Amino acid sequence: MANPYLQVEGLTKSFGDLVLFRDISFGIGEGQRVGLIAPNGSGKTTLLNVLAGKDGHDAGNIVFRRDLKVGYLEQSPTYPEELTVLEACFYHGNETVNLIREYEHCLETPGNPGLDDLLLRMDHANAWDYERKAKQILSQLNVRYFSQPVGQLSGGQLKRVALANVLINEPDFLMLDEPTNHLDLDMTEWLEEYLKQGALSLLMVTHDRYFLDRVCSEILEIDNKQIYSYKGNYSYYLEKRQERIDATNAEIARANNLYRTELEWMRRMPQARGHKARYREEAFYELEKVAKQRSYNREVKLDMKASYIGSKIFEADHLCKRFDDVVILDDFSYIFARYEKMGIVGNNGTGKSTFIKILMGLETPDSGVLDIGETVRFGYYSQEGLQFDEQMKVIDVVQDIAEVVELGNGKRLTASQFLQYFLFTPEKQHSYVYKLSGGERRRLYLCTVLMRNPNFLVLDEPTNDLDIVTLQVLEEYLQNFKGCVIVVSHDRYFMDKVVDHLLVFNGQGDIRDFPGNYTDYREWKEAKMRQEKKDEKQVDPKTAKVRLNDKRRMSFKERREFEQLELDIAALEAEKAQIEAALCSGTLSVEELTDKSKRLPALNDELDEKTMRWLELSELAE
Repeated sequence: MANPYLQVEGLTKSFGDLVLFRDISFGIGEGQRVGLIAPNGSGKTTLLNVLAGKDGHDAGNIVFRRDLKVGYLEQSPTYPEELTVLEACFYHGNETVNLIREYEHCLETPGNPGLDDLLLRMDHANAWDYERKAKQILSQLNVRYFSQPVGQLSGGQLKRVALANVLINEPDFLMLDEPTNHLDLDMTEWLEEYLKQGALSLLMVTHDRYFLDRVCSEILEIDNKQIYSYKGNYSYYLEKRQERIDATNAEIARANNLYRTELEWMRRMPQARGHKARYREEAFYELEKVAKQRSYNREVKLDMKASYIGSKIFEADHLCKRFDDVVILDDFSYIFARYEKMGIVGNNGTGKSTFIKILMGLETPDSGVLDIGETVRFGYYSQEGLQFDEQMKVIDVVQDIAEVVELGNGKRLTASQFLQYFLFTPEKQHSYVYKLSGGERRRLYLCTVLMRNPNFLVLDEPTNDLDIVTLQVLEEYLQNFKGCVIVVSHDRYFMDKVVDHLLVFNGQGDIRDFPGNYTDYREWKEAKMRQEKKDEKQVDPKTAKVRLNDKRRMSFKERREFEQLELDIAALEAEKAQIEAALCSGTLSVEELTDKSKRLPALNDELDEKTMRWLELSELAE
């Protein structure tokens, strides 16, 4: 591995009797982008916390390259509540951030002690440009209220602030735990492009499979307490993982056949074994370990019969809803069809969740009528609905809803069998809720929604915190579901697999129906943008006849502007030279120092703007 950044050897981590991973080893080098995959509860977040030094480990060694700058985005980040958004973004600062903070503090201190030295250091570190870049990242992540206290932010807003904090510091090696949670589709695609630039090294946990496929070139998988490495993207991983599973299952089957033969021999020959017999006995115990391994069998089909749903589902007639100046619905009308599977997409704040709450009767429209059919039985998976008695066992949570699930045609599943389909082992079913990971709680919540046998599923961000294996199970369930579905999600892969068409929320009540999945919509949107750019570049035919193929010449007004710009630029450059000379003279008062140090960056911005305009006009003057 060229230029190694991280080397892990023989790492073991457990909580009491629960072993998450045992004796795992791997390395990550410069430029490697690695995705970490495992079922919920297998230790993905714990492994990142161990690597970041936030959690201990039982055995093994973790070695980072000396002087390596490491950034870590936690799954649930926290900051002191009194910090503003901008202060939180610079909370775990690098040298440049610390220098900017020192400069701001100096300006606020009477007498501005050490200002001359700070100005020189700011110039040397190119710190004047740093804050501008930081605010560009913040705006891409829709973080704009810089003075708002972080104590007032939602969990999603705080996660975006933490992501900005990590990216602003420009680390050499990034560890990201579910970075796409709470990002809308445009933000996710921007982050994809950002992470693919340069020689950035990356270890990332995410359920977003398109993101994983496009960003990561290697996959690490934690399975059965061991780690497996795949030198390719997510699509390659799926192929090679299935090959590994087939080979493992074949090995277990062979071992079981031989194990039965050897077990008979062990029972027949209990006494006075010689050297060869002892060797065979030792081999028997090794064989027993293989034979008793868990085989992979997740080919169960859950073909649940939804309760009867009539031809009338719901009709929205001229619905309107707004919050002050924010319009959610503006004269919205829609008739939902039987067995329809709709996806809802749009940027954060465009009203997707509010629309769902109006449908569920949790919000009231300002005007209009929503008429829901008598046979409709909703199953609602919400972002806020995760509430359990921590002291209950997993199996009891589900059995309180139903002891059995009717599949139709006289078939049924017990609550335990249903939980197994959603990857809760018998041991995990008898564990207490407080011992579950965040993703396992989400999975349990999903089970409690589906156990009620609804015929209309409304899923608001169901993919957040669910592992990829669970998402595959849910996708299969929804594809076979004999009822209606509405899904609000930023998971593009999930939407492509599940929905028939999209309702696109563009903001301020602009809602469009698109006949296709998310990939179809994205391709249409990109083609439309390309056509609009092409149309903008086309020259008016009448103008083209006058100009023929000659280059456009400068107008009289532009000529006057060009001449004035030359005078302005010369004056600004002269002023800049005077300020720089004055700052270095050591003769200025404190007030003059402060005024000139504030004027200099503004002067640079004005000079850049006028120079760019001068360059544009100079091309016409040639």
